[in-house]
Amino acid sequence: MRYFKLAVVLVTLVAAGFSQTTSDQPVNMQQVADRIVAQENALVVSLKEYNPVVETYIQELRPDGELGSVPEADQYFLSRARLNQGIQNVSMVNNSKGGWRHKLTPKISNPFTLGYIEAGFLQGMVVDPAGFNRSNYDFNYVRREFLGDVRCVVFDIVPKQNTGKGRFLGRLWAEDQGYNVVRFTGVRVKASHFQYYFHFDSWRVNEGPNMWIPAYIYTEESDVRFSGFKHARLKAQTRLWGYDLKNPNREDEYSAILVDSKSVDDHSEASQDRSPLEAVRAWQQRSEDNVLEKLARAGLIAPPSNFEKVLDTVVNNLIVTNNLNLPYDVHCRVLLTMPLESMNIGHTIVISRGLIDTLPDEASLAMVLAHELGHIALSHQLDTRWAFNDRVLFADEQTLQNLSFVHTPEEEAAADKKAIEILNSSPYKDKLAEGGLFLRALSARGKELPHLISPHMGNRLALGEQVMRMQEIANAAPALDMNKSDQIAALPLGARLKLNPWNDRVEMMKAKPVAGLTARDKMPFEVTPFLPYLQRKNAGGSNAATTGTENTAQVSQPVTPVPVSTANESGREATPVAAPQN
Repeated sequence: MRYFKLAVVLVTLVAAGFSQTTSDQPVNMQQVADRIVAQENALVVSLKEYNPVVETYIQELRPDGELGSVPEADQYFLSRARLNQGIQNVSMVNNSKGGWRHKLTPKISNPFTLGYIEAGFLQGMVVDPAGFNRSNYDFNYVRREFLGDVRCVVFDIVPKQNTGKGRFLGRLWAEDQGYNVVRFTGVRVKASHFQYYFHFDSWRVNEGPNMWIPAYIYTEESDVRFSGFKHARLKAQTRLWGYDLKNPNREDEYSAILVDSKSVDDHSEASQDRSPLEAVRAWQQRSEDNVLEKLARAGLIAPPSNFEKVLDTVVNNLIVTNNLNLPYDVHCRVLLTMPLESMNIGHTIVISRGLIDTLPDEASLAMVLAHELGHIALSHQLDTRWAFNDRVLFADEQTLQNLSFVHTPEEEAAADKKAIEILNSSPYKDKLAEGGLFLRALSARGKELPHLISPHMGNRLALGEQVMRMQEIANAAPALDMNKSDQIAALPLGARLKLNPWNDRVEMMKAKPVAGLTARDKMPFEVTPFLPYLQRKNAGGSNAATTGTENTAQVSQPVTPVPVSTANESGREATPVAAPQN
């Protein structure tokens, strides 16, 4: 009897504890909708603490009989978001019109020119920045669905009548533990006949418990109409990164107490003075370090990771097989921006994310790296003015406007010659046809994609239809045939690297290779939709897959929501992404 009473007490306590932990959980879909609204509005407030880097690349398309559609024009924006005063941004590149609107070349069939508004693409970060509530929207439950490892509830969201301009119309996915929105796709309600919103698909990634941050926004229109006139079809990618750059000084470094080991020998070598040559090299190293540090603090270069080791391995193959005797170890870093470029900053080779994405194979990568290694082997040094720290004391937004690593035409020609010599003595000497095809494909698309091939800091790979480097390899390549399905000269944008929006680290994508069936499946240098594999991360930052069945999943306590005024009360409206201009 005593054991029976103890068991009853234990069951009662467990039941009471379970009731206490689940009493505040949603019991129907209307309560789920309320939780989604609260979490989304809390995110709008928390985003004010961050100033991520925002990159938008747009391609306008024209019909093609064989390839379906191909790019005919492009546009590019790069900025730092300023989220503490609404969704605003500050341009990081020299653009006409202050970086806010850009005019494309007018088309003969259309008297209007499309002016893209950069801040409009950034509006896809949140569902509704100033009016997401049950008074403005109807929530219609659709189903439950997995996005990667994350189980979600899916709702169709419809704005109510007369609730303001720029409201979101579409579908959203909210993960079923904290009810944070992880994806939403649709369009904003049209502002007027002269301001337009494009359809978009916005994704967020998890960077910790109950922490989902905007990362990718894909925009697409198949038939944009301006006051009865047809305009171009377009596709665009917007990426956000650098969220952890808000406190770059890392004051927490001083909170750790370091104790020297008793075994440390504090006796220096007998020779403590440095020769003039050592002093020169140390001064050059200081210049290089200052530049790389500035690029990292501005969120433009990735911190070292395992992927850089892959690049270093290719460079090491070139060095060892050529018996190059260099005074420094050569390392590689990844420039996080999309325009295709590579450069050497001292003895560090920097290659852009966009270029890595589109190169078809390792030999093509070796071709690009060999050119920069040629500069290093020929002692084409970095300007040592950057060794003075005052020269890098400018705003992060001005980094690309102040740093330039362009070589003279004579140095470029010499580096090409040295690169050919290096490649001919390397393991890649019989595999350079793909590299030549890449250069030919770049030439074929260069006229239509001037912003993609315009570097931020280094020398050009191409200018319009003219190849600007490694012309000898391009001349030796087979004829380029865009309609040939098995000839892969270049990959689509985003084909290789995955970028962590929180800490800026890059890693190789783990997608399964899919064989293309027709020439339309090649899509060289083209914008494609995002489809990230969503996973949860635990407190340590590692991935934690969702387990359990739909009926047994527990819901964690959400962050405390902060009320956000509606658009009618604040007067703020969403920014359109395009407007016709005369």
